[in-house]
Amino acid sequence: MNKRTIIVSGGMLEEEFVLSILKSQDTEFIIGVDKGIEFLYKHKISPNYIVGDFDSVSEDIITYYTEETKVPIKRLHPVKDASDTEVALRLCLEMERKNIVILGATGTRIDHVWANVQTLKIGLDKGEEVCIMDAHNRIRLLNRGVSLHRKTAFGSYFSFFPLGGEVQDFSIQGAKYPLSHATLLPFDSLCVSNEFAEDEVKVTFSEGIVILMETRD
Repeated sequence: MNKRTIIVSGGMLEEEFVLSILKSQDTEFIIGVDKGIEFLYKHKISPNYIVGDFDSVSEDIITYYTEETKVPIKRLHPVKDASDTEVALRLCLEMERKNIVILGATGTRIDHVWANVQTLKIGLDKGEEVCIMDAHNRIRLLNRGVSLHRKTAFGSYFSFFPLGGEVQDFSIQGAKYPLSHATLLPFDSLCVSNEFAEDEVKVTFSEGIVILMETRD
């Protein structure tokens, strides 16, 4: 398995969960994004790169990284056409980073959450593994079928939603609620909150992009 690149953004960061990922031996590169920098600073975790317009970060923290460390900083203008998280993800892909996990991409600002979900399409287009994670959710985009395994699943529940249009010939095998050759339409909730019936769930479809959300209480 490739070592992980972690983007720490400025949304919800559950301390125990986030630290378990950042301090894991599987993590080799960390990018702090805007307010996410404060979490890294508080826990004395040095990022490999910093990105943001820093409109929500203490000036003392920015001064620390600017004057007392050699961490590269990509400072953005507050008026821009992309979110700080999107810029960080594009930077990761430019550096050919693999297996990218975005933390702090969920929380109370649903507009930011949805923007971050859509941002995953950038990684999908590049053929790289990119996901959003918090203590209760793992979110990925798929443009082809996938197998989910009970033993390695992120949570007990999984949901599928079409992104950007219809998803053709969509089937689910091995789940509590199987589905055969359906057309997933935007704006419906047909595939929300499914569960494992067998140890392996197979998902196939012929056309479209699917949001996969693996969730746990």
